[in-house]
Amino acid sequence: MKPAEFITLSACTMMLTALGIDIMLPVFGEIRHQFGLNAESTATAQIVVFFFMGQIAQLVFGALSDSFGRLAILRIGFPLYITGGIAATYAPSLHIMFAARFVAGMGASAVFMTAIAGVRDRFVGDKMASILSLIFTIFLFTPVFAPFLGLAILAVSSWRMVFLTPPLFAVIVFIWSLRLEESLPPEKRSQLNWKAIGQSIKAILSNRVFLRYTAVTTVLFMGLSSWVSSSEHILGKIYGRPELFSWIFAGVGLAAALSALTNSRLSAKFGARRTIRGLLVVYSIVGTLLLLSTFIFGDPPQMFLFSIAIALLIGINLAVEPNSSALAMEPMGDMAGMASAVYGTTFFFIGASSGSVISSLMKHSVLPLVIGFFLIGVITIGLVLGDRRPVVQAIE
Repeated sequence: MKPAEFITLSACTMMLTALGIDIMLPVFGEIRHQFGLNAESTATAQIVVFFFMGQIAQLVFGALSDSFGRLAILRIGFPLYITGGIAATYAPSLHIMFAARFVAGMGASAVFMTAIAGVRDRFVGDKMASILSLIFTIFLFTPVFAPFLGLAILAVSSWRMVFLTPPLFAVIVFIWSLRLEESLPPEKRSQLNWKAIGQSIKAILSNRVFLRYTAVTTVLFMGLSSWVSSSEHILGKIYGRPELFSWIFAGVGLAAALSALTNSRLSAKFGARRTIRGLLVVYSIVGTLLLLSTFIFGDPPQMFLFSIAIALLIGINLAVEPNSSALAMEPMGDMAGMASAVYGTTFFFIGASSGSVISSLMKHSVLPLVIGFFLIGVITIGLVLGDRRPVVQAIE
């Protein structure tokens, strides 16, 4: 497989995670009607939350891929994603739909993780960084077009067809992935030893630097997951402007993608630690101003102001994540693979679970989310300022 095809395939593989969420947001109103929920119900947010919580499987898949190779896990992940997606589409109740979404999330974690591992296996240094950057750029633009795609499908079909689109796309990518060759040869694989894995996890969780920056990502993801899962309810029900949902969600996605691209330049010039501190200071200021405006001018705040604030907060969130990830992995050395799985599992599962609490409180008000963003800023600033190690000047 030539590099261009590999990059395109890897990007399509990773897109399944974002597509499995963002395309469905515009049809939450149809799902409320289908299952007899009232218009103010926030239960549909759990469709996103359970998908995120399925990412807990990263921990297991990470260890198995190091022992049995990337392709074996990739070929487990695709059927899980496809089966979970189809089951969610035809689920007779919301509880069964949530369980199916959890299974789909497990599958997404497997294909996402092996896609990144495949790049790391094949490339090193600047070449690896360049290819990962390109793949992530394509991945981050998925939230820009996915809601419009969902609306377009809904205009000519039903919400079930919208739900079927990600698994159908996954079938195509799965067949395409059969062209891939194994990137982790047998001589480089580690022996599966659950006792050793347990000891590695214990060592990882005893490292204060890892815990500090994993906590930063986890707390930030709480706000991100709450916004994503509740955005349709906020704009459609609380603000009463469902026709603007796709445009505002896409605008926030575009701001996030551009922020993530800008972050690479900031990190190269100022270093990861200085960059993350500066970004979180701005995050805290925006969160504070949004909270004050909500108290002063009323709840919900003016929609234009709220949308701009959300775009800034989510954009900063996705700009911070690569820095917090790099800083968390920095002291891990040979345990980087397992540390990456622990890191991903922690922020997806705990962050999504905590975010669901915020979402459940937003029946008629955005104040719980606004307070959440304010507290996230305060907590993360405290965490990064607590890292008192000497800061190494970045090379310009």
